[in-house]
Amino acid sequence: MGRALRPARGGRTARASVRAEVDHGVAELLGDPDRPQGWTLLVDGTAQSHVDLDDPTHLEFEYVRRMAHVVDLAADLGAPLRALHLGGGAWTLPRFVAVTRPGSRQRVVEIDGGLVDLVSARLPADGLELDVVVGDARAALARAPAASVDLLVLDVFAGARTPAHLTSAEFVADAARVLAPGGTYVANIADGAGLAFARTQFAAAAAAFAHLAALVAPAVLDGRRFGNVVLVGSDRELPVDGLVRAAAADPFPARVLDDARIRAMAGTAASDRAAVPSPMPPSGFFGRP
Repeated sequence: MGRALRPARGGRTARASVRAEVDHGVAELLGDPDRPQGWTLLVDGTAQSHVDLDDPTHLEFEYVRRMAHVVDLAADLGAPLRALHLGGGAWTLPRFVAVTRPGSRQRVVEIDGGLVDLVSARLPADGLELDVVVGDARAALARAPAASVDLLVLDVFAGARTPAHLTSAEFVADAARVLAPGGTYVANIADGAGLAFARTQFAAAAAAFAHLAALVAPAVLDGRRFGNVVLVGSDRELPVDGLVRAAAADPFPARVLDDARIRAMAGTAASDRAAVPSPMPPSGFFGRP
């Protein structure tokens, strides 16, 4: 799930749109007026993804850019990765990994089969060797062999919220199980003032990983607006200095929280029985009316 939709530059409107019923709502593809092959995917009015079919390295949403910074610093450019993406949308980050690290073995898990069909037909990823499967993210994670992936990405939203069964301590522990030594866990967390929900996710990650980092917009960290926190975990030391440089140089600057800061901010991790979905964003965010 991405940031609020920006208006078209110069007052122009989207050049085209496609609207379709999918398994879990109504999906809409809006043509980007500034990029001939750029498209934004919305589901039930919530912006989920942006892709540029001509240039998969173009990343429009702030949080996806921050995830890409993590990928760039976690794995050498051109070095293939074994990646598991929980949450599909329009497959933005998998496309980025495929073109920057050719030969990567990537599985994308998306629960909405109708959405997979729409994206496959309208936003094809021909030649990128993505294995896209329809299924529940938690069930797919449970089936994944131990130490089988180098990169595990959590970016699942049912409408505008991450489902409860993907926010528990048990879920994050299973994610750690699936990562190979030196692997990287990256989670997109949406939260508002006080970051109460994000703090529970910090606690779950703190119990599962030896090293943590997070990237977050200053206004989100300071509680001035709702937004995304990109949480990173690994059993190896993370390139925090590199993340600071990348985040500072980005058109959407972010603050980088180191391991000590995250553990100090951590609240209480929820078990499967007590887990709750991420909070509903207010109107006007992520394209919501």
